[in-house]
Amino acid sequence: MGPAISADAARERITSALDAIDAAHDLLRDTPSWLVGNTFRVDVAERLETQERANRGLMYRIFAELADPPDQTGSIAQVRSMLWERLRITPGEITRRFRLAARIRPRRSLTGPPLPAELPELAAAVEAGTIGDDHIRSVCRAIDLLPACVSPADVEAAERTLVKHAGRVDAGIVAKLGQRIADYLNPDGLFSEEDRARRRGLHLGTQGPDGMSRLSGWLDPETRAYVEAVEAAVRPGRHQPDNESGSRDARTPAQRCHDALKLGLETAIASGDLGVHRGHPVTVVVTTTLAELTDAAGAAPARTGGGSRLPMRDLIAMAAKSIHYLVVFDDHTERPLYLGRQKRIATADQRLICYARDRGCTRPNCLESGYRCEVHHPDDWARGGTTDADKLYFLCGHDHGIVSRGEACTVVTEEGRLGWTHGTGPPEVNHAHHDELLRGDPDPPAKPA
Repeated sequence: MGPAISADAARERITSALDAIDAAHDLLRDTPSWLVGNTFRVDVAERLETQERANRGLMYRIFAELADPPDQTGSIAQVRSMLWERLRITPGEITRRFRLAARIRPRRSLTGPPLPAELPELAAAVEAGTIGDDHIRSVCRAIDLLPACVSPADVEAAERTLVKHAGRVDAGIVAKLGQRIADYLNPDGLFSEEDRARRRGLHLGTQGPDGMSRLSGWLDPETRAYVEAVEAAVRPGRHQPDNESGSRDARTPAQRCHDALKLGLETAIASGDLGVHRGHPVTVVVTTTLAELTDAAGAAPARTGGGSRLPMRDLIAMAAKSIHYLVVFDDHTERPLYLGRQKRIATADQRLICYARDRGCTRPNCLESGYRCEVHHPDDWARGGTTDADKLYFLCGHDHGIVSRGEACTVVTEEGRLGWTHGTGPPEVNHAHHDELLRGDPDPPAKPA
């Protein structure tokens, strides 16, 4: 905390400092460096790295104040939306920065002075610019791996040691040191249910160009037992995906484990015991066209309700053993045919139309898939809007809140798409879920219907 100054004086001082930094960057860019020698270049690289790290420390301070502003109250959802638009970083990165800022910045107390940061040694190093994001991740992971049986004093000592070395070596060495500290503090490898619950988790990576996705993470003992049981069922010669049962099984153990997980998930969905999701039974929702089905061999992949690509061959194989839904669109405008209902809640069939037409959130540049979306009435139900299939659109929960608070307006365009506007320009539509609209030149601004 610096000396107390007025809000206007603080804004002026911060703005002036940022202007000076911008001016210094301009000077550096305009100054040639091809004759300064490698020794000096390394010196410059070191200073630039330190400045970048110090700048990141200031960024975490701002994020901590945004999350819990001491000078006002406001909607954190609105702040997240502004950060997404202005900084052009992913929602996941915004969440990561908020979470880290909460650990390395002092915390407000409702009854007394501010509480120290959860990781004070790390906080000081970040503020000084002596460590980077890779070091921060290594230190946090090492601390988080320590079981609950380790005393607070030992945790503090471990943090101090890790941060000390982070100022001298690279993040990979810090990670190895963290593992050695964990082995020393917990030689018997004792972990509680709380420890395992904290570490459990699976991460489904982005889909690659070949349609494959990387799965990584940690299973708790119970989940592993389920996987082992299903894996045992997919023993050599059984449940082969491409060959008749009894033929030679050339799958590797890893491939059989993959097929076991696939079989277990397929069986669970087919059982109908997973309940409902936003009004209809949990199932795989896929969007395609009649033309693509006709030209299955050369057609582009279909889209699932989760936003992933599904090859037409796989879609046809799945459809052979699934309940079929048929959604009919106008040939030219892609508007769904009329399907009305005199209730506010959209029916399952109406939601499927939203899957087929919108595929995901309709806010421009939002990547949330249809599985994570709510149904939005452009003409609000409370003001006489009807729950008709061609008057319902997908919005994720975050963006639905933006519209509900009046921070943006939506309008149905002549093409039957949902356009967004903040009142300063023509409505814009989201092309992110429609590969066919991303090819070639972008569409002209949408026109209200």
